[in-house]
Amino acid sequence: MILTDQASAVIAKSQEIFASSPAILESINLIEQRLEGPLRVAIAGKVKAGKSTLMNALVGERLAATDVGECTKVVTWYLDGHTYQVMLNPKDGSAPVQARFHRDEGALDIDLGGRPSTEIDRIEVTWPSKTLRQLTLIDTPGIDSLTESIGTRAFEFLDPEDRATPADAVLYLMRHIHGSDLRLLEAFHDDSMAEPNPVNTVAVLSRADEIGAGRLDSMASSRRIAKRLGADRRLKRLVQVIVPVAGLLAETAASLTEWEYKALRELASVPPKSLEPHLLSADRFISASPEIPLTSLEREELLGRFGLFGIRLSLAMLRRNVVESSAELAAELGVRSGVSELLDLLTTLFVERTDVLKARSALLAIETICTDNSQIVGSQDLLLSIEETLAGAHPFAELRTIAELRSDQIAGSDEDVADLERTLGSSGTMSSTRLGIDDSASASDIRDAAITQLGRWQRLIENPFTSQDLATAARVAVRSLEGILAVGQ
Repeated sequence: MILTDQASAVIAKSQEIFASSPAILESINLIEQRLEGPLRVAIAGKVKAGKSTLMNALVGERLAATDVGECTKVVTWYLDGHTYQVMLNPKDGSAPVQARFHRDEGALDIDLGGRPSTEIDRIEVTWPSKTLRQLTLIDTPGIDSLTESIGTRAFEFLDPEDRATPADAVLYLMRHIHGSDLRLLEAFHDDSMAEPNPVNTVAVLSRADEIGAGRLDSMASSRRIAKRLGADRRLKRLVQVIVPVAGLLAETAASLTEWEYKALRELASVPPKSLEPHLLSADRFISASPEIPLTSLEREELLGRFGLFGIRLSLAMLRRNVVESSAELAAELGVRSGVSELLDLLTTLFVERTDVLKARSALLAIETICTDNSQIVGSQDLLLSIEETLAGAHPFAELRTIAELRSDQIAGSDEDVADLERTLGSSGTMSSTRLGIDDSASASDIRDAAITQLGRWQRLIENPFTSQDLATAARVAVRSLEGILAVGQ
């Protein structure tokens, strides 16, 4: 039985047990709907980390406001749908209210109808989007906000006291490793699977273009920093990977206009020696001498959309004829901003594991309900059933083992640990990815590689000098490889 079927069976049983409790039954029905919907990915981070900007880049359209203030004061859900709609969900549990909205320079300006933001539990934005068909994105208020009630909302959402977290996975934006970053990530992982599990969390080194002061090598510098941060033991046990992204450039790439392309073309016609001094700072660029094309207002608009790094990068590509149209420029900026790599990672690490992550969330949510209502007949038996599923299902054993490997609970050579993580699916669940071979490998090549690696881990298990923990991890890997071989038969 596949995991989603097991989770569905648990949900059905819980509906029988709590049939006489309408409030609990309503919560269970919502869990059932969650299991059938897209994977829920929360975007979290400090105030002004660039969460809304990245959200826009992932959706491919400028929806979330990204001005200089704290734009996200209410948890905002972005869902796919056939119509454009905004619904307000009050904290008092009353019926959702449809809100008026209009677009201000692309971003949504939502009319709360006179309601204070503190009285709204969440905002739901329905918008037709290819990305949102696979992932429901949830934009959360920044932590460490100057307003305490806003600053705690991300914690309350990812680690609620009275229920399981509504998110299946987290995309966490950071610049450095701060205590508040670690606390929020630990809160999200505080569940019954005992140890923090990095598989459902990806970290983003946000505003990566600013790390190198907007120089053309800024992204290369940010990749080195991301690699160093990713090796930190405190972070390694909480996130699967950390990837640098220039969020502003990614957002602009998704919504590049023809005017912007022509304006950059005009700037690119100026000899570099004449233009470079004006690209040393934002002030110099905006107040450039009259012989530089465009008005100061137009240059300011370009700066707000591209940043100095984006302008420098665009000009370099235009001068070298790397791109010859607005579409080509948008595509190149998307790749060089890091958002294309991030989208690939989300597909590999989240979308490919959708069933496992959603089943895990559903089981943990039902477990919470059973624990809180243990006096009701049947809840204890259901708790036992959930524990058996979480302990016995192989995909969950993979998740636990990956977490143990990444938190250094299992001693082994760097090569063995890295290969075990990959085999268990830490870099993706495709057979070729698990085996570390090319994606175009034939069925025969996959089978040969699986047999070779199966023998390797079996020999390690049989070696009397192998520690018990490492042997246990290797047995999980053997089971994963046997699964690959079984599929190929």
